[in-house]
Amino acid sequence: MNIILLGPPGAGKGTQARFLVEERGMVQLSTGDMLREAKDSGSEMGRRVAEIMARGELVTDEIVIGLIREKLEGEAGGGFIFDGFPRTLAQADALGELLESMGQKLDAVIELAVDDEALIARITARSTCGSCGEVYNDITRPIPADGKCEKCGASDFRRRADDNEESLRNRLMEYYKKTSPLIGYYYAKGLLHRVDGLGEIDEVRTSIAGVLDSL
Repeated sequence: MNIILLGPPGAGKGTQARFLVEERGMVQLSTGDMLREAKDSGSEMGRRVAEIMARGELVTDEIVIGLIREKLEGEAGGGFIFDGFPRTLAQADALGELLESMGQKLDAVIELAVDDEALIARITARSTCGSCGEVYNDITRPIPADGKCEKCGASDFRRRADDNEESLRNRLMEYYKKTSPLIGYYYAKGLLHRVDGLGEIDEVRTSIAGVLDSL
């Protein structure tokens, strides 16, 4: 099963992707992770990526599709989760053509729908463990009273410099400008499923599982 997770910054795509990896054996394909991995690999494709990034230029869609092809040729018993790609209609078309050429298909596009104001309130209260990346929130999941991470025991908690209201509104506007066409695109293909991205983590997890189990 191959799926796309759509949602604005802070909607919880990474958290939900981690559950799918752990519970269903899926492979998460994050564009950023793939580019960093390629740059450090020493392969021909990796050298091209490193040169482009060294010049401060954007990596082309052709290269990203090439990296995705390499990943799709590997083993993934549970299928793939596309995270951060596609971002444009041209990329969506390219991904569809790639999957078809490899005898695969896209099974679902899950949109983590959010209310912008509620999302901003949630993100500006967010802290992350600097050691293991576990996420805490002043309102919904405060840092433990003993000041130690529940997962790893570290006491180094951080807030992202861009987790402020002005920056978040700019990031949301950029997301909607690029992604709104994708929502219509996949809706027209009968692939779009919306879940409430602002529910409790386990509620969102259950909603996504319900979508996938119904396919």
